[in-house]
Amino acid sequence: MYARRLLSKPLLARRLVPQTTRVARLNVSRAALVRGYAQDVVRDPMTGELTSLPDIDPARLHVIRTSKPKVPPPAKTLVFGHTFTDHMLVIPWSQTTGWQAPQIRPYGPLSLEPSVTVLHYAQTLFEGMKAYRDENGKVTLFRPDMNMKRMNKSAARIALPTFDADALLDCIKTLIRLDAHWIPQEVGHSLYIRPTLIGTQRAIGVNPPNEALLFVICSPVGPYYPTGFKPVSLMATTEYIRAAPGGTGGYKLGANYAPGVVPQKEAAKLGYSQNLWLLGPEHYLTEVGTMNLFVALKKDDGSAELVTPPLDDVILPGVTRDSVLALARDHASGKNPIKGLPKSLTVSERPITMKEVKEKAQSGKVIEVFGTGTAAIICPVERIGYLGEDITIPTGEAGIGDIAKGLLGEIVGRQMGTIPSDWSVVVSE
Repeated sequence: MYARRLLSKPLLARRLVPQTTRVARLNVSRAALVRGYAQDVVRDPMTGELTSLPDIDPARLHVIRTSKPKVPPPAKTLVFGHTFTDHMLVIPWSQTTGWQAPQIRPYGPLSLEPSVTVLHYAQTLFEGMKAYRDENGKVTLFRPDMNMKRMNKSAARIALPTFDADALLDCIKTLIRLDAHWIPQEVGHSLYIRPTLIGTQRAIGVNPPNEALLFVICSPVGPYYPTGFKPVSLMATTEYIRAAPGGTGGYKLGANYAPGVVPQKEAAKLGYSQNLWLLGPEHYLTEVGTMNLFVALKKDDGSAELVTPPLDDVILPGVTRDSVLALARDHASGKNPIKGLPKSLTVSERPITMKEVKEKAQSGKVIEVFGTGTAAIICPVERIGYLGEDITIPTGEAGIGDIAKGLLGEIVGRQMGTIPSDWSVVVSE
């Protein structure tokens, strides 16, 4: 019941705490919620005046440099998510003091008691974003405002504290500048950034935590396709679901990922790379593994339609998904034509079923299928296993279709700075 009520606008701004703290239940403006500035409002026990708890403040950031800096490994040896930079950002929060002073300190273990809520009730969320270095050494982030907005949305959904998004981003930029030499110089490489927020109340019981910890770690990573594009095969699973209406599929929560491990292993045993998550008896398409999904179709009039399932509250609002939609719509309107995309293109966010995909594939009307996400950016699909048979999907001679290739080039160009864009946010010149 509590989880459902969190979705109402007034309750998004509340922090439910014990009665002894005498919390004043005040509504926060909708604009403040959109910006991510919603804060706890408490009554001073001495004066009775209403006061706001401190938000994240970059001016209070304290940097402790490591005394034992590591040498970044050769780029060719990097395995995604296995190597970490010298420093991390840590920001504690408590119900009584709000956000405490941010600290950048040497990367190392966190000290947690075995009773903390994250270990028992999965009160955790995270984000995934990347920093890029161009040929002149300029370091940029790609649309980090969207990650901060989504992180605040996820925090509100599981009763973790929200924060000033711009302030956190300023702290993250400082961390990146400190460890910028960890960004590989090789083409296609980047620095993966993992902001994480966990509940750390030292008590067993399902409640909004009175303590939390926000931390950010960084990992140098190589290109997703180091030796060329490799289309993936999907198992359209009818046995498991990733999310359901009214649940948490639209939020980047740790609890959404562990349940997908067993279905992934079962798909691998059958010779498939990833699961294609379906929903309901109609077998609506939702996501591909941990990526959003796009299907390109030929229409009866000879034009093309690029389809992605609507978000509702089932599908994660991916940053790459949003970027693909924006670029495809600019192409369709003539604002920014993209090489490889059909001249006549309709961009749709609509429900699509496996029955439709199968029928269109059998009649030669599936142009291509691909997933989108931070790690791969765009991932082409070559076949889909469904109800005991494989559906073949065109991928082209290079292993990637023209639509996916064109969109990938536009996104990478903006990430690396070869295409000027306000999506590219400067960290250091």
